[in-house]
Amino acid sequence: MEKRLMDVAVISDVHLGTYGSRAKEVVQYLRSIAPQILILNGDIIDGWQFSRRYFPQAHLQVLKEVVSMMSNGTRVIYITGNHDEMLRKYSDIELGNFQLTDKLVIEINGKMTWVFHGDVFDNTTKGAARFWAKLGSSGYGFLILLNRFINGFMKLIGKERISLSKAVMDGVNKAVVKINKFEMTAAELAIEKKYDYVICGHIHQPEKRVISNKNGSVMYLNSGDWVENLTSLEYYQNDWHVYHYDATQFAHKPEEKPQQTLTVVTDEINLFIKSLAI
Repeated sequence: MEKRLMDVAVISDVHLGTYGSRAKEVVQYLRSIAPQILILNGDIIDGWQFSRRYFPQAHLQVLKEVVSMMSNGTRVIYITGNHDEMLRKYSDIELGNFQLTDKLVIEINGKMTWVFHGDVFDNTTKGAARFWAKLGSSGYGFLILLNRFINGFMKLIGKERISLSKAVMDGVNKAVVKINKFEMTAAELAIEKKYDYVICGHIHQPEKRVISNKNGSVMYLNSGDWVENLTSLEYYQNDWHVYHYDATQFAHKPEEKPQQTLTVVTDEINLFIKSLAI
């Protein structure tokens, strides 16, 4: 497969180390793109459920692909989330093409984009609620495993697959996180800071829409997840796009070619890593 050239790719909520992570699909996606900048926007490794007993080869391969991309010229920025919060004590590390931070601002072609995971708006990641959120996360992982067995049976009898986990996650997000309020809060802060775009993850809901208030407007984007939606954000041709994984595009895998040196050039890309006070 010919690699798709792009300026920036953003993925979040991969949750490596859990049964729900669609690591094989992530590997296929990473092998199909050649971005100048790859932003890993939180919850890439799930520290809440991490266990030495479960970290399959496909999950390790995701990390290897990221390292391979760095060695071939891609700049990788890892933004911490709540499930990989153990990395936050190492924030602002920079090693070659790799950077670790909590949030960042990136300027592309004169447009300012604010990127952060989004758990700062979620009360379930604070105090006693955090304990229950972790407990619920473990139950969600079991539900994913159960759902796979159910869908195996559904396939045998010729029925369409169902997603118990997505139904539960959608219900939890609407009741606890309040998606619309989350999006409005992020957008209003971005408008106040005079940013053109704001990018989040965390709520597993891919989105691209303009949000306005009396003080202005901003383009709100969410990279979704690689558990249910299998989505990312991509910047090319001077605009942001929501990518949806399509298994048919990877059905006939050709012999993998050596990675080419990146040649994509934008009019102007300036990268700023900042500690932004919310």
